[in-house]
Order: sequence, then C-alpha cells, then structure tokens
Amino acid sequence: MMALPAGTRIWIVAGVTDMRCGFQGLAAKVHSALADNPLGGNVFVFRGRRGDTLKILWATGDGLCVLAKRLESGRFIWPQAENGKVHLTQAQLSMLLEGIDWKQPVRTNRTLSML
Repeated sequence: MMALPAGTRIWIVAGVTDMRCGFQGLAAKVHSALADNPLGGNVFVFRGRRGDTLKILWATGDGLCVLAKRLESGRFIWPQAENGKVHLTQAQLSMLLEGIDWKQPVRTNRTLSML
C-alpha cells in the first residue's frame, strides 16, 4: 500500500462503474455524479459490475494516477447504495484492497472483563 499524505480523504464511489473507463472517464464520473473535484487530491475508489475488479483515481500534485486491482477469487465488499460516496479510512482501504470485509472487521483480541 502506498502512503497517502495526511489529510487525504478516501471515497468509495457507490454503484457500478464501467471498468473500461480510464483517467478522463473516471474523472468525469467524479465531477458529474459526485459533484466533486477529481483534481482536489482525494482518492476515489470504483468497482466493476462483477465485483472482482476495482480502480482507484488519485490526483497528485503533478497529475492523475489510476491504479487497478483484480481479485483472483472472491469479491470486493461494497456499500448497498446505488449512488453517492462513502468515506473510508486508510485502514479500511487496506482491508478493502485485501478482499477483507471492511464494514465489519472482527478483532482477534477480547476485552479483559474477567479482571
């Protein structure tokens, strides 16, 4: 996982995105569907129809980056909403990229209620 600058906001773009979209298509979707600035430095995450592929659009100071990931098995966990955006933390983004359910992660340690 790459390190994002402090203050970078991460957004999941709800619904399904055509994975044939590149820089311009994804930026246009951010601008029109979300009424947000695609060059503002935020990270936008898009998922394809099958759920096993996603693309990330991120504007750095000197240009746009598009990163893609496809899972060999399983699907990326996605919100039920058909439109809009959902905020993620960097930890949730890391879980999402690994195919982990970021909405309800289970902690492995138990509280010490027996003391």
